[in-house]
Amino acid sequence: MSEHSPQHTALLEEFKRHLSTRRYGSAVIARYLAVAGHFLHFLEREHTPIAAAQPPHVAMYLQRALRRFHRRHRRAPSTVRGWRNSHTAGIHEFLRMLAGQWPAIPCACTPAEIFAQRLCGEYTQWLAQERGLAATTIDDLAAEARRFLVWYAGRTTAENLLLLQVADIDAYLQERAESLRRISRKGVCGRLRCFLRFVHRTGWTVRDFAPCVVAPILYAYASIPSALSPEEIAAVLQTTRNDRSPKGLRDYAILRLLSTYGLRAGEITHLQLDDINWRADRFCVRHTKTGFQSVFPLMPGVGDALLEYLRHGRPSTDVREVFIRTRAPYRGFDCGSTLYTPIRRRLEAADVHPKGKRGPHTFRHARAVSLLRADVLPKTIGDVLGHRSAASLHAYLKLNIEELRAVALEIPVAEVPS
Repeated sequence: MSEHSPQHTALLEEFKRHLSTRRYGSAVIARYLAVAGHFLHFLEREHTPIAAAQPPHVAMYLQRALRRFHRRHRRAPSTVRGWRNSHTAGIHEFLRMLAGQWPAIPCACTPAEIFAQRLCGEYTQWLAQERGLAATTIDDLAAEARRFLVWYAGRTTAENLLLLQVADIDAYLQERAESLRRISRKGVCGRLRCFLRFVHRTGWTVRDFAPCVVAPILYAYASIPSALSPEEIAAVLQTTRNDRSPKGLRDYAILRLLSTYGLRAGEITHLQLDDINWRADRFCVRHTKTGFQSVFPLMPGVGDALLEYLRHGRPSTDVREVFIRTRAPYRGFDCGSTLYTPIRRRLEAADVHPKGKRGPHTFRHARAVSLLRADVLPKTIGDVLGHRSAASLHAYLKLNIEELRAVALEIPVAEVPS
């Protein structure tokens, strides 16, 4: 690091300690430090402070690094995507250490950007203080508002929303909805309606445009939920059980929790080490939707899978979540949706291809069906699955095919005269 300026040397030393604390391997640390040093040289030549680095700077650096690779080796990288990832992984972690997040929120320069940043700040504060919403919900609502304001700033030069028209809202929704499913479009409309209601109440618009946002209609119980059969669940568990790698041990423990208790994916990712009482053979689950807590008995098969993962598969880390990513930085999963890909891969490895969705919820639906077929009371099923209302069980009734056949009506067929 002697070729760097004292300021850059100090930053790289801090980055090295940052990577070591997060238990990165020595080869990865060396690679990340080298890439971060090259990126610092690039910013210095561009007369750009490291605090002002934005995604376009990273893209420009990659272009120049790729041209340098061509000149040095007289060929392209074997895989451009892999080469690019080998650079961006270190740069992004370096910038994440300095800025706290990446991509960093861009600095507001134009009057329209300053207005949008100010309005989003007020909106976030209003959602927290007036609505009392959870932090994750506030993030989703604020992200949609920020996206709309950026889009509107590119459409007009106005520094406020006084010239906002219904046509602008329609154009935004039309552009947003092109690649979204019906249920996602409904979510966009709901988030935008909340923001428009806020700007009207706070005087940023003269008219309340919230009623002008028409969301698509979603019919209750219009589709049949995806569910796995007992044979398919057994095949997935057996295939995953044969994988003795740390990732295999982790995924097997997750699958045992899913298939045995029908937990939500978010309830599994939020499971803490302190939630498991090994002496009493029970564990506590925080239901992500209702906010309630339930205590479940720790079944022997599930307990054995968890112990094997904790002893032989879980990385050594101070993180309190039970399930940890298998690559540094060792941390828990961000949310329940991040389990979709590993579960889908386990299903594919077992040659199990259910109709519809192929994520963690298919195990939850299968557990609901097994309880229904065992004549368990609806109240008990709701308690096991963490439902607040018994009406939430209606979706699972369509999966109980055998019981539905017993009450099916015969449809008379008219005879056609010969």
